[in-house]
Amino acid sequence: MKIAVVGAGFVGSTTAQQIVEQNLGDVVLHDIVEGMPQGKALDMMHSASLREFESKIVGTNNPADYKDSDIVVVTSGITRKPGMIRDDLVQINSKIVGEVAENIKKYAANAIVIIVTNPLDVMVYTVAQKIGFPKERVMGMSGILDSARFRYYIAAELGVSQHEVSAMVLGGHGDDMLLLVREATVSGISIDQLLPKEKIDKIIERTRKASDEIVKLLGTGSAYYTPAASVARMVKCIVHDEKLVIPISAWCTGQYGIKDLYVGVPAKVGRKGVEQILEIKIAPEELAQLQVSSRHLRETITKFNL
Repeated sequence: MKIAVVGAGFVGSTTAQQIVEQNLGDVVLHDIVEGMPQGKALDMMHSASLREFESKIVGTNNPADYKDSDIVVVTSGITRKPGMIRDDLVQINSKIVGEVAENIKKYAANAIVIIVTNPLDVMVYTVAQKIGFPKERVMGMSGILDSARFRYYIAAELGVSQHEVSAMVLGGHGDDMLLLVREATVSGISIDQLLPKEKIDKIIERTRKASDEIVKLLGTGSAYYTPAASVARMVKCIVHDEKLVIPISAWCTGQYGIKDLYVGVPAKVGRKGVEQILEIKIAPEELAQLQVSSRHLRETITKFNL
């Protein structure tokens, strides 16, 4: 497969590296900064014999070079600085991803598109509206990242392997994300049987604020290792037609009482993109929280006239 990664900053370049190291396809790394994507791509290719991958990666400043890509990952945009919230990025990043959408429409009209740019769900909506692709071919990386963080904090608190932890985060990729506590388990045992409520509440809060914590610690920039790993996992689902159920930002058509909006839901992802949204049973208060999260997303879209 030919996979384009648009944006060669920390998230984009790390995503590209993970994709080639897993031999998921040949990568075109695009950025508007002259020389940067070329230099990073060349540096990665120098490591091929050490990392034992056969995939190729090239850097470019010309969007025409990702013509006929099967998958396009969009990481372009500015990142948050300390004190900023995701909505602060809306006006700037909506213009950036809008221009990227036009290039994808022109050069990669049959691609599956994965959006990473924040504020995530709003940017997925923006690209989908601009690009006009079938909605199952446009999705956002959101819940898979938040769920990985949730799993980490559970495992760390209990001192168990992360591989034994199953957890899912739905809703908007922000402060009102929905962490499904009842469905979070360790080897099938619900965490509410293993941890007191106050511990669980702390884990929930730290998961919601994980990005803020990293932004504050870094001082400049934001998280990129786990976002890149999350995108690579989504790409793997598509390349290998895995039909894996993962929480992503997908177009809802009435599921969970949400319509005509991108929001984090459990979805089956395969070669065709989002192949099915799974409407699992959740508690009434959780459903209400999910719908509140979706309303906030719609309010942001309306506020900025996207």
